[in-house]
Amino acid sequence: MATPGGRKILKRRRAKGRVRAQLSFAAADRLHRSAEFLRLQRNGVRFQSPHFVLYAGSLDDEPTRSRLGVTVSRRIGNAVVRNRVKRRVREIFRKSMRAGLPAGTSVVVIARGGAGGLESAIIGDELAMAARNLSGRIGGRK
Repeated sequence: MATPGGRKILKRRRAKGRVRAQLSFAAADRLHRSAEFLRLQRNGVRFQSPHFVLYAGSLDDEPTRSRLGVTVSRRIGNAVVRNRVKRRVREIFRKSMRAGLPAGTSVVVIARGGAGGLESAIIGDELAMAARNLSGRIGGRK
């Protein structure tokens, strides 16, 4: 289909009814609204590691899907460093952290100073320790 200016318009087909891969990380797996971030920070369980602060809890929007929100401020580094930290946190959540949390648990990860210079393995160790701690505390809360 072409527009009057001659540009082509591509129609996007939505994948309705498709089964989502177990280790995928789609837009539905992310926290998008600032209200969701704030609700978890106010009502969620908090855990602090040397380079990250994590808040976890249930948002009641989707009781079966675990969701992730990542916040990395400008103090961590430039845009390249901030985006690298976010990608690494999302990858660790997708591969290992999500499986260790109770179903329907949403997590907010806030990067602290020094997180930009960490290797993926160190970030993974810190987040795995945090997930174990949070899952135990969330399980006791319900």
